Amino acid sequence: MNHRTALGALHIGALFFGLTGVFGKLAASASPAIIVFGRAAFAVLALALFASLTGPGWQRLGGQDARRLLLGGVLLAGHWVSFFVAVKVAGVAIATLGFTSFPAFTVILEGLLFRERIRRNEAMLVLLVSIGLVLVTPAFDLASQATGGLLWALLSGLLFALLSLTNRAGSGRLPAVQAALWQNLVVGLCLLPFAGPRLADVASRDWLWIALLGIFCTGVAHSLFVASLAVIKARTAAVVFGMEPVYGIAVAWVVFAETPTLRMLLGGALIIFAIVLSSRLAAEQAPRQRPATEGS
Repeated sequence: MNHRTALGALHIGALFFGLTGVFGKLAASASPAIIVFGRAAFAVLALALFASLTGPGWQRLGGQDARRLLLGGVLLAGHWVSFFVAVKVAGVAIATLGFTSFPAFTVILEGLLFRERIRRNEAMLVLLVSIGLVLVTPAFDLASQATGGLLWALLSGLLFALLSLTNRAGSGRLPAVQAALWQNLVVGLCLLPFAGPRLADVASRDWLWIALLGIFCTGVAHSLFVASLAVIKARTAAVVFGMEPVYGIAVAWVVFAETPTLRMLLGGALIIFAIVLSSRLAAEQAPRQRPATEGS
């Protein structure tokens, strides 16, 4: 894979990630539990196929790895369920933008859990994301669907931040695709008791959207992301994946006529700008902090 094809793969991966909320809403008769169970099941199949075609082989799991993957799978299940609840309640745009707050949660949690000093650019990220979320929220009324959906989306972002920190604690111990496969397997097992009794009631058309969600928005997107990082710099990947909510909101605008207000657009632009800027600064600082690992 050369630089051009890797960049194209990264954009396709970002597009698929951005379509997550769209496919979830298209599966209209399926509950969030069923959507998440089906997504995880199809993702396991897609990731297993990718690993068998490209991976160097499976690594044995130690006790510490198994516990981390189990915790990560539980967090991933909660993250997905809360996100799809937000989609059902408030629509794709608010759910996507609310979830996009996860880098701000990550900064705060890293400072609390790892005792790391919050740098100036990270503090600015938290501030800008907070302002963006205020603009995204039409009205602060807990009884309104928009506010309730945003709160679910924020919970989704918080759980994803915890998942990121869990994966960070064991980074490098397992191949990324293998770790994602095991975590999706845990997700499926967690949701099976809730989704199993109602699987037969799901319409065949909804199964199509759930299959596309699991295969393309999870398995293919994650595989493209991992493969492209072998060629693309982290700072470039951060900029490309800043387009993820843009893709999702644009498609929801066309498919569901979810026309975002000017205030929502301003808030979303502020959130995306803050995340892209902070990610690029972090990517530029990493080589200076760890010069011995550059190029490895």
